[in-house]
Amino acid sequence: MWKQFLNKLPRKSQKSDRDLARNPNLGPNTPGSGRASSGNAAAKRASAAVFPSSVIAGIEPLLAFKDVSNSEKMNLFISKLSLCCVVFDFTDPAKNVQEKDLKRATLLELVEFVSENPPKFSEPAILASCKMCSINLFRVFPPNCRSRSTSSGENENDDEPTFDPAWSHLQLVYEFLLKFVTSSSLEAKAAKKYVNNDFISRIIDLFESEDPRERDCLKAIMHRIYGKFMVHRPFIRKCISNVFYRFVFEVEKHNGIAELLEIFGSVITGFALPLKEEHKIFFWKALIPLHKPKSLGVYFQQLSYCVTQFIEKEPKLASNLIEGLLKYWPITSSQKEVMFLGELEEILEVISMTEFQKVMVPLFCRIRHCINSYHFQVAERALFLWNNDQILSLIAHNRQVILPIVFPALEVNAQNHWNQAVLNLTMNVRKMLTEMDDALVSACISNYQEQQEKVSSSVEKRKQVWDHLENAASLQPFARNTAVLVTH
Repeated sequence: MWKQFLNKLPRKSQKSDRDLARNPNLGPNTPGSGRASSGNAAAKRASAAVFPSSVIAGIEPLLAFKDVSNSEKMNLFISKLSLCCVVFDFTDPAKNVQEKDLKRATLLELVEFVSENPPKFSEPAILASCKMCSINLFRVFPPNCRSRSTSSGENENDDEPTFDPAWSHLQLVYEFLLKFVTSSSLEAKAAKKYVNNDFISRIIDLFESEDPRERDCLKAIMHRIYGKFMVHRPFIRKCISNVFYRFVFEVEKHNGIAELLEIFGSVITGFALPLKEEHKIFFWKALIPLHKPKSLGVYFQQLSYCVTQFIEKEPKLASNLIEGLLKYWPITSSQKEVMFLGELEEILEVISMTEFQKVMVPLFCRIRHCINSYHFQVAERALFLWNNDQILSLIAHNRQVILPIVFPALEVNAQNHWNQAVLNLTMNVRKMLTEMDDALVSACISNYQEQQEKVSSSVEKRKQVWDHLENAASLQPFARNTAVLVTH
């Protein structure tokens, strides 16, 4: 369409063409454009052939906003939006160069127009704006055009993001949409018909993009849509929840989980108290299971912020979160274990005594295993918990239950652990516990020694049984097809 439009424009000279390419705002009524009045009429006829008069209201789209009266600016706005509904192939830099430059210049004009407090947007202007954004952002692109991530969000190389070749135009479309949504000239009551559930769900689908720049733009836009369109808030929360459910329980691949969690982080801060059951279900069924995927490290900071916000709103959820962490505790990933221990520390800093006592036994059974981990970072992180005054206070108030659980792990470390830093931390924790309750520590040491003696006795008895069986077998005559006892 751009090519058709350009070909129909009358050309006076090569210089005029070069001037137009350098400044697409040079219209037929612009001084220095080099066009006569007859050219002006021809340009309008060409424009009308491309854009129906019902859409552009007879306004030449290459005019600058400053060259038309205030009453015509909204019609010119619609005309320019229509002009930007053509999508180009950016995989070939030499293709449609002039048309691409003209479209980019027009997009810049549109961004500037919506940024400068324009008149109230009419319904046709809102429709045209949403249509232009939809065509550029939601279009199903052919294989050689704009790149899109697969449904699984998997890159050829997970370490390197994919950058969209069409970004020079897409960035401006996103900037326009952001300015448009946040403009005081856009009334939510009039716009909700077009910024509707379908538009929002397709915006959320775009978070699978492999281009981090695009995801940042989407995040800013979705923040603003959520803030402006209160009627759509439940739907937005539902859509994001569905993304999380599919990610956790089906594909475990999605590029935009961190950005979606950032959006939800700000949403949670605005939740009224007491929390609605809908919000608690989201916490239980979406946020806690998000600890399961192996790609947790990509979005862990955002997830940790969200769950902390929930617990600050509703402290009783702390025990639910700890139970969830214990359920999804990583067995073979030391990196994830360190992250889990860090999140546990944040939770234990704000947990109430009642909620802590609900989970302290299984919690410190898990911490005991971490203390004995051969991965020194896991053991270190578990022992660092005792450096937190709030956690130490919780332990002190419940030492009759907790010390017998963890003390054997400290003794094993003190005797066998290979890492000197872990050994030093172990001795420090032992000293803290001794100062806390010397009598209880002595009882724990005595009990540990008794247990070790029982274990040694059991090992010795088992050895004696095997020795007896081996001796008995050695006295039996060897015969064909006789089973042979193999010793270990």
